[in-house]
This record gives sequence, structure tokens and C-alpha cells, in this order.
Amino acid sequence: MCKHTPKCPTAASPDREAAIVVAGHPEQGWSLLCNAVLLFEDTGELLPDGQVIGPHRPLAALA
Repeated sequence: MCKHTPKCPTAASPDREAAIVVAGHPEQGWSLLCNAVLLFEDTGELLPDGQVIGPHRPLAALA
């Protein structure tokens, strides 16, 4: 799917959030990454296979 150089990490990679944003909707709180991951403002994710990754902000960011 990715046509960037270097290639974006796949949706299965631990660093999947490093992929390039291809559609950003900050007013709605989400972005679509090049690897087809939906990244939400609260750091939750929806992977292309339907798997949900819960928010994982560092606790320091909540203070």
C-alpha cells in the first residue's frame, strides 16, 4: 500500500504510528495512516483487520 521511500511501517509493526498521515481530520479526532491504521486523538487505534488498540498515552501526559 505504501509508496513512500523509505516504506512506512506496516500495521503489524510495533512502530505503526510512525506511518505518514494520508487523511487527517483533527476536528473529528482521527487520522488515517498510510498503513491503513486509524489513529485516534486519544492514542487509540483501529487496525485494518478490525483489531482495537486501546489508548496508550503516557501517564505524564495526563497530569
